[in-house]
Amino acid sequence: MVNSCVSLVLLLFTLLLGHGFFRLEASQNICRNIHTSQQTCSAQPYRTSYHFQPPMNWMNAPMIYKGIYHFFYQYNPQAAVWDISIVWAHSTSTDLINWTPHDPAIYPSQPSDINGCWSGSATILPGGEPAILYTGCSSKNTQVQNLVVPKNSSDPYLLEWVKSAENPLMEPPENVDPSSFRDPSTAWLGPDGTWRVVIGSKFQDKGLVFLYRSKDFVNWTRAEQPLHSVEGTGIWECPDFFPVSTDSLIGIDTSKTGPNIKHVIKASLFDTQFDCYIIGTYDVTTDKFIPEAGSIDKVSGLRYDYGQFYASKTFFDSANNRRILWAWIKESSSEADDIKKGWSGLQAIPRSLWLDKSGKQLVQWPIAEVERQRGHQVDWPSKLLEEGSVLEVTGITAAQADVEISFEIIGSEKAEVLYSSWTNPQLLCSQLGASVKGAIGPFGLLVLASKDFQEYTAVFFRIFKYQNKYAVLMCSDQSRSSLHTGNDKTTYGAFLDVDPVHEKLSLRSLTDHSIVESFGAGGKACITARVYPTLAIDEAAHLYAFNYGTEKVKITSLSAWSMKQARINEIIQQEDRWIPKERDV
Repeated sequence: MVNSCVSLVLLLFTLLLGHGFFRLEASQNICRNIHTSQQTCSAQPYRTSYHFQPPMNWMNAPMIYKGIYHFFYQYNPQAAVWDISIVWAHSTSTDLINWTPHDPAIYPSQPSDINGCWSGSATILPGGEPAILYTGCSSKNTQVQNLVVPKNSSDPYLLEWVKSAENPLMEPPENVDPSSFRDPSTAWLGPDGTWRVVIGSKFQDKGLVFLYRSKDFVNWTRAEQPLHSVEGTGIWECPDFFPVSTDSLIGIDTSKTGPNIKHVIKASLFDTQFDCYIIGTYDVTTDKFIPEAGSIDKVSGLRYDYGQFYASKTFFDSANNRRILWAWIKESSSEADDIKKGWSGLQAIPRSLWLDKSGKQLVQWPIAEVERQRGHQVDWPSKLLEEGSVLEVTGITAAQADVEISFEIIGSEKAEVLYSSWTNPQLLCSQLGASVKGAIGPFGLLVLASKDFQEYTAVFFRIFKYQNKYAVLMCSDQSRSSLHTGNDKTTYGAFLDVDPVHEKLSLRSLTDHSIVESFGAGGKACITARVYPTLAIDEAAHLYAFNYGTEKVKITSLSAWSMKQARINEIIQQEDRWIPKERDV
């Protein structure tokens, strides 16, 4: 992901080595700034406890290698805002929750990336060695694609990387804006022995992904036609292309093709900051992608998450046969507030991803490892929520919680009519917020709520009748999330593909001080919010189940857990050196 290419050059040095690669020399200033104790920032009310974020400042390619998860991410060691100081920071883990920091993996050093090292993706080559393709902003302020490989592939921590002397490997085609050619995907190997990769771009206002092919992963040739394009969508950032099984929930290696497999193209739309995807079939012999479900669109279409969720990336977890989705969650506070608190941005909880049994959408669920952070548990028996009911869930730490609740609808014939013009769920949720009484709904959870209800974030459902069927609207209402007036308090919404009459309606919310990740109907719709309460902080935060509709709703089950703090990029100083507190090995 690239905000812009700028002309200021970082004064970093490289040492030319043999075998056509450059060695990356560590910068002491950069390392000192990255390795700042998390404890210094943890007293802030909006620091998260089990979501990945750097110790400070601004926060690309996840993978698993020799049983260790690696996360390479865009990081500004100098400030809590975006600028050209961004490097590829590097952390490792054995469970995707607790992370150990390392020195930066990549920073500007060659003419092909001297004005910035931006997003990219990792690919595991035959023989098991990883390779990373990434976007660099060149000395000519042109976005180009570069290659970096480990200096020592026997090192499971991959602490040192070398850049190809052949960089750049790919440059923008003619008639393409040189500042709109970025973010290579994970490459896939066809049955013909040829590698393929897609690059995000645009032509005029047509968003697209260029397809490139290579036999050796160094010399790349552009295909005559893009793999896919859509008019009016603007530039596509951080593209992803991967297979999903039609008859299993397990993940599939990126190069897998054959029967019982569909493919997904995902694009991050810069203009709207939406992560959209389409499902289709892919003919590997002709490199043609035929969409079957969804469309990439600035307003409608399928999205991973209908809230604050961008620049996502999946990778195949070969150790557990699953596809993992990660995304960047930016702040909803002002840049001035970000600078004041000294940090900006974090990662969503990693999610397992698979194709729904309908074949028409993807389903997501927090990885199982996050459940190891669960502490004290509270369970409710079945409860009836009368009109206007608000019941507090006590006995857990509401500011740092995991909640699963399931509802059963009573009196479905009383549902209000959903008019055919009501096609925008976000607009509908903003007009029919948590305080607007309906028939069946709003009902759900009030999280990060103050005792007097001056502040709360409402995650809830409404049920409508629509063409002899029922429509379920899921909302995340931030309008009263904070008394602070300078924050973005957008209300988010999505329609759920579920029959509320014959199925229980489930909701799971992960709350972590300033982030609320919600999963409706087992992950058929997901909404992530960033909120900054001024009253509902730490022990003053409360959790409630509520029903503001005129019709009764039954809670069939509720389980809530206090969440323990994860070890994320914690370090100590020893003999003037910054080292991790402990390694997850």
